[in-house]
Amino acid sequence: MSVKDLIHTTRELPGGGEVFVLNTGAVIGAEAEAMLQALHSRSVGGLRAHLEKLWKSGAEKFMSMFYVGYGHKSIGDCGSVTLFIEGVSMLTAKAIQDFMLYNGQEASTRYIDFATQKFIDPAGTEHSKWLLERWRNSYLKGLGIVQGALVRQHPQKEGEKEEIYEKAIKARSFDIMRGFLPAGASTNLAWHGELRHISDHLDRLRHHPLEEVRIVAETLEDALNEKYPSSFQKKRYPDTEAYLDYWMKDAYYYTNPGSWKLDVMGNFSGFDKGMLYRHRDLLVKRPKQTELPKFLAECGTMRFNYMLDFGSFRDDQRHRAVAQRMPLLTTHHGFSPWYLSQLPDNLRDEVDPFLVQQMGYVKNASWDDFVRQYYCPMGALVPCQKVGDLPAMTYFVERRARLDVHPTMRQVAQQSGTLMLQEFGPIGLHLYMETEGDRFYYKRGEQDIVERPAAQA
Repeated sequence: MSVKDLIHTTRELPGGGEVFVLNTGAVIGAEAEAMLQALHSRSVGGLRAHLEKLWKSGAEKFMSMFYVGYGHKSIGDCGSVTLFIEGVSMLTAKAIQDFMLYNGQEASTRYIDFATQKFIDPAGTEHSKWLLERWRNSYLKGLGIVQGALVRQHPQKEGEKEEIYEKAIKARSFDIMRGFLPAGASTNLAWHGELRHISDHLDRLRHHPLEEVRIVAETLEDALNEKYPSSFQKKRYPDTEAYLDYWMKDAYYYTNPGSWKLDVMGNFSGFDKGMLYRHRDLLVKRPKQTELPKFLAECGTMRFNYMLDFGSFRDDQRHRAVAQRMPLLTTHHGFSPWYLSQLPDNLRDEVDPFLVQQMGYVKNASWDDFVRQYYCPMGALVPCQKVGDLPAMTYFVERRARLDVHPTMRQVAQQSGTLMLQEFGPIGLHLYMETEGDRFYYKRGEQDIVERPAAQA
């Protein structure tokens, strides 16, 4: 069987997108593989005997004969599936990824042609369409102007490859102009996970405040039920459904910024320094590019609060080892000054009044706060809260303080690292953290996935 002969389980989304449950062509599917492991745990007769049962009965009957009695929650940990979700908003992508056990990838704004990319428009009015198209036109116009300005500011140096230099210029310009894209811009993402974890997360997403997310969750569940009927049985328990609906609608989004400013605020009251001191050698002897032992989580957690643009929150959210709340995207906290500071003077003079207008239109629209998010720019500031242990926070700081990271995200990581060194440096913590400020970075042009010529493959 070739790749073109594979039949994938698909469902169309109402807005024109699509979801795929990938069929890899395996003879033993994810559910049967999980069930074989469960049977193996209950019998010392060996795998061959279980494979014989599978061969004689067929996968569907095999599952119906054995699955129910073993407690499907734990069995679902032993089988995995890959889902592809296309044509959904940035907001829906973030909702799916708002899960500490999420594994997958999302399309980068650097590789999407927003001249033709669909914008999700839940309000569906002439005014809402007009508003989205104004964001699109501003982004496209500014992109060309910014690229030209960057070439003049950062001319190619001797020894720099033309192709890499051009990609670095484009990457920088995309980083600047992405702040003017609405969160309703559509994207694609992949989601790989264990059957159990995906089922549990879909239960929550079916009660999400955004209708788009609920539709995607129900569509995925329907496709997965067809492909894996023993794992996705659409069972509903009224009390559980009511509780999920209550907290997802009432407490899901994080909205309390307190008196925060752009600078990171740290809280270390949940940390036991005395316990950490007993492991001082582990801090002192840790070499570069090496993670701290996970058991140091027993020493407690720290909390960081800060304001960050939604575009960079999308990168921030990738750190699954820490607990992060999903912020509500609004116009209340203003627009990140970094994006405006990077525009050439003539463009900034034009963008300033445009931005005030656009943010006013969004703020005064008659939509509820959930729908309003689709029309907010990704440069809008949102309140962020991150809670994590020392190994997780150390990894976050060292990964996100690098020069290949977006400047607004890098600043948060650097400030978080500085607070950690003030708190734990006397105990022996050191961080391999880049402290350099914002600048044009040629090596950003090397960050790409390209197809090799046949001779090199």
